[in-house]
Amino acid sequence: MIILGIDPGIAMVGYSVIQCTGNNFKALEYGLISTSSKMLLPERLKKVYEELTDVIEEYEPDDLAIEELFFNKNVKTAIMVAQARGVEVLAAVNKGLSVYEYTPLQIKQAVTGYGRADKNQVQEMVKMLLNLKEKPKPDDVADALAVAICHGSSLRFKDEFLMK
Repeated sequence: MIILGIDPGIAMVGYSVIQCTGNNFKALEYGLISTSSKMLLPERLKKVYEELTDVIEEYEPDDLAIEELFFNKNVKTAIMVAQARGVEVLAAVNKGLSVYEYTPLQIKQAVTGYGRADKNQVQEMVKMLLNLKEKPKPDDVADALAVAICHGSSLRFKDEFLMK
């Protein structure tokens, strides 16, 4: 199975494409989609949509795993990120992907075994689980990889449960 992981955002959208085979994860691609605060919001949303659609078309993932938003104290920022997240989900749905959402707690628990893990712990475990030479940076990319791993792990447990 190929999973597209997204750490939602507007200025920086972390994305990852991983292949999940049983207990094994392999990173196929990961990076950032960046937009400038000098751009108008509709143009920023268009750029995110188009670049994410390009990734989907190139790697043909089966599922989208995306982090749920938590409420930000800055309402204006929260609304912009929510709009971007909607565009990110729309890009996936328009290409026929199933969409799965995970909380930060679920993601950290799946990747590190501890729901309150810090960013460094998540990066270290992502590096180890994907056999990467370096910790993935910035945090947005590491988080996108982590959400994809979380989804792959949850599918594995679901399959094991259904086999019993």
